[in-house]
Amino acid sequence: MTVAITAMITAVVGVLGTLFAPVLSHRLGARQRAEDAELAERRRRFEERRAAYTAMNRASRQFHTLLKDALHRIRDGVYTDQDRDQLEEARREYRDHYAEAQMVVPERILEASRAVNRVLADIDAVVKRLDRGLAQEGESAGQALSDLKGAEPLLTAMRRLMRDDLGLRD
Repeated sequence: MTVAITAMITAVVGVLGTLFAPVLSHRLGARQRAEDAELAERRRRFEERRAAYTAMNRASRQFHTLLKDALHRIRDGVYTDQDRDQLEEARREYRDHYAEAQMVVPERILEASRAVNRVLADIDAVVKRLDRGLAQEGESAGQALSDLKGAEPLLTAMRRLMRDDLGLRD
């Protein structure tokens, strides 16, 4: 009787193994596909953030540089329509990338970018007033250049936060 029971148990285990192997294989495959999909989504979000950081960093630095150039040219009396057009294009690009980043980056990065934005927007307003001959009391190209230097540590801090968020450590 022992041999018969052993044979029957072996047969039942074999049949159950045969029946459950596809189910188990399907579950393991589904789990792997779900993990792969999650990894792909994390990778996509990372790339989206990295692209937003790169664009925002480049646009804010370009806007900063062109504001500085504009102030030098206004001070020297050689500010041209081409300079105005370049600055306007940089302003639009900066504004667009800033707006796009607001939808995908963490709040701590937005706080840093708002600090940069305040300085750049204030200097941009001064450039426009100086260009139009409507400078307010105490406004000059020299003073604005000095004030614009305040954006440099803010740009560096913003870039550091972005790199840290992407996992890039120095």
